[in-house]
Amino acid sequence: MIDLTLISLFIPTFFLVSLTPGMCMTLAMTLGMSIGVRKTLWMMYGELIGVAIVATASVLGVATVLLNFPKLFFALKLFGACYLAYLGLQMWQSRGKLALSEQQNTNNIRQPLTLFTQGLVTAIANPKGWAFMVSLLPPFINQSNALLPQLTVLIAIILISEFVCMMIYATGGKTIARTLTSVDNVKRLNKVSGSLMLLVALWLLIG
Repeated sequence: MIDLTLISLFIPTFFLVSLTPGMCMTLAMTLGMSIGVRKTLWMMYGELIGVAIVATASVLGVATVLLNFPKLFFALKLFGACYLAYLGLQMWQSRGKLALSEQQNTNNIRQPLTLFTQGLVTAIANPKGWAFMVSLLPPFINQSNALLPQLTVLIAIILISEFVCMMIYATGGKTIARTLTSVDNVKRLNKVSGSLMLLVALWLLIG
């Protein structure tokens, strides 16, 4: 059995988190504009495998805690809800700066293996990604239901959301870049995402 209520909350929450400008999304946008969407797909494949590794490792840790330390899992679940609230507040207080990394030289980033490796390393070497996965997954797991189906669905949602958002950034290219370089537009996106996180965190805390 899968808790459809929790899953229905997880989908928009993670999708908006993925859609918010960050390292992987701005990398997809930059490469999409400079080398084209087709070649950028190699970076996306690497990034998705990296995200899958991070999510799976986080899931195994969460599963271990749930099965062996149920009280610790409850504490981790509360921490996850509080972390969502913290992220929501941070997004509300954002000044609207686009999280572009330093200007990248894409002239030498054209080979499929190089692009794949860049996406893989970017996903795995991001400490915020690890912290986010470990703190985000527990609040959306129903302890009374089977663990494996829930975790499988959550990871599938994570990967689909990441891919869809990277495609949006890569294909949007200059249009999205112009839109996101407007401080007001980034503020609006952050506030929408932040509001949803705050609402979900509140629901999880009082639920």
